[in-house]
Amino acid sequence: MNAVSVVDDAVLRAELPLPPARRLVGPVDGGGSPPQRVVWKFGGTSVGDVDRLRAVAARLVAAKREGKQVVAVLSAMGGSTDDLVGLAMELSAEPDPRELDALLSVGESISCALAAIAVRELGERAVSLSGPQAGVCTDDAHGSARLLQIDPRRIVEALEQDAIVLVTGFQGVSDRGDVTTLGRGGSDASAVALAAALGVRECDIFTDVSGVFTADPRVVAGARMLPSVSHDEMLQLADAGAKVLQTRAVALAAAHGIDIHVRSSFTFDPGTWVRRGSPMLEEPHVCGVAHIHHDPIYTVTGVSPAAVSAALAQREVAIGSIFRDADAVRFTAPDTPAPQLVSALAEVGGEVAVRAELGSVSVVSAMGANRSEVIATALTALERNGIDVHLLARTPNRVTCHVLATNVDRAAQALHDAFTLHEFEHNEEVTSAVTAPTHA
Repeated sequence: MNAVSVVDDAVLRAELPLPPARRLVGPVDGGGSPPQRVVWKFGGTSVGDVDRLRAVAARLVAAKREGKQVVAVLSAMGGSTDDLVGLAMELSAEPDPRELDALLSVGESISCALAAIAVRELGERAVSLSGPQAGVCTDDAHGSARLLQIDPRRIVEALEQDAIVLVTGFQGVSDRGDVTTLGRGGSDASAVALAAALGVRECDIFTDVSGVFTADPRVVAGARMLPSVSHDEMLQLADAGAKVLQTRAVALAAAHGIDIHVRSSFTFDPGTWVRRGSPMLEEPHVCGVAHIHHDPIYTVTGVSPAAVSAALAQREVAIGSIFRDADAVRFTAPDTPAPQLVSALAEVGGEVAVRAELGSVSVVSAMGANRSEVIATALTALERNGIDVHLLARTPNRVTCHVLATNVDRAAQALHDAFTLHEFEHNEEVTSAVTAPTHA
């Protein structure tokens, strides 16, 4: 087995900045949540074609006829955002960020307009609103804008006029009046933020999976769906590669006290609740396994850790782990293209070597992931399966092992088995899980 570097990155970990709660949450109707108001979000697969749009419209109409005020946040139809990016890339290797946002925002607008038409065909009134029309204000960081404030007055007015309100996810408007987008999966963040601004304490996320699992069931045999998971656990799992919920959305939900209900848009199964939890005190209880198939390690020479961090921060790159190794700086940055990182560091005089053949697999524990028995069990399981660990990073809630990308699936199965997650029994006081990835 190769030598394993152990990094405690609890302090160095780059955490997601959160919008201040006092700016985001501001019901315009005198405070409090209307008892029958709901905020639902439908992913791209849920609105992927005309038949699915009709099914979504029928669900919205049924809720309205039950007496609910319905706000639905929609993603672009499945695959359409990638198609638009492809068109832009045919014209330019580096499309202008402002114009790319203007282009990509069209996808969600199409979904909302079509859904509104479908609702009207079912005999109910619907209003489609773009992010700017819905009062979603962001900074001007095109492609990865941060939510600053939401003024939901127009949404409330439409609800009071007995309309179903359809809001484009993934987008907002800067103080200059330009359309901005929130990054991959940003419709989840849009929905949670709107729920907070409307004074609603729950947000339903409809997707193409049944709910939250102990591992990705498409990769790990024996993965089990669970009825609930805590905000803290879900945040760690999402950051480690579980893709049902966007990390920013979970962080927003935790900051504003929003419970998220992950449900299938194709069934009426109960799904999984992501809510405030009460894990056992200092119990080293492993709750799930998550993985990232492509998670390179970068080694930089010629610059300090501070210079590396500053250069990446200017490009709004989220660092996973960063540490000094002799005369070099090593770091990870999941979900960021390698050329972007190399270019950013070249500007400050850094020479970069990339271990592009690596991925990662993580064990998440509600408490005590940095305890020796958790680390020992993980390393022993991987060694028994002939899987070399090239880097081990730990936080109080997570142990992450970098392995060859070709070994990631086997590593996830080995860790799931080693911690007997296939025997996981739900405890109402300890809510734990990991989600199955999706692009909804």
